[in-house]
Amino acid sequence: MTDITVLNSKFESSGKLTTEVSLTADDINVPVVHQIVKATLAGRRQGTHSTKTRGNKRGGGAKPFKQKGTGRARQGSSRSPLMVGGGTAFGPTPRDYSQNVNKKMALKGIQSIIADKLQAGKLTVVEKLDSDGKTKGMFKTLNDKGLLPALVVTAASDSLALRAAKNLQWGKGIPVKGFSVYEAVKFENLVIEKEALETLLNRVV
Repeated sequence: MTDITVLNSKFESSGKLTTEVSLTADDINVPVVHQIVKATLAGRRQGTHSTKTRGNKRGGGAKPFKQKGTGRARQGSSRSPLMVGGGTAFGPTPRDYSQNVNKKMALKGIQSIIADKLQAGKLTVVEKLDSDGKTKGMFKTLNDKGLLPALVVTAASDSLALRAAKNLQWGKGIPVKGFSVYEAVKFENLVIEKEALETLLNRVV
């Protein structure tokens, strides 16, 4: 059982959120978080790099010069990797860099990052983030409370708070259904709505 302080929309203490999910320092699995971050970054690589081997280069059918008498090393094709204008030896080719992360590891990663933020005092749980949809207001609120840089997580994907947080200079806003361990690692503070946190914890249970 873990108790988490919950704040109201004015960032004043309004109660506790009790969860069955253990969020102690012992529940922080750094290797799992590292693997998820690696997989996230690998999945963002385009993998469209391409080079041509000697077999892909046009031409090269004729022997470029005679076998003997020139003083040069013998060559059988002008498209050899040894020749100017030739193909590339062992060059990069298009490939898929994505890495699989199984469900158990993904859930452990979520538990670990929440536990890490909680133990470091960087987890801020708000009942509901009030916003007029303007980034200026959201920035002032978070900056005044010393919560920047921050990842802002909302329960709804169409809330005004999310719209305001998406364009923060030292922050980012995402809905809970798009929660990313990588993004949580990237930002120092995690500001999350109570309903969104409950959704994540229910997945971990």
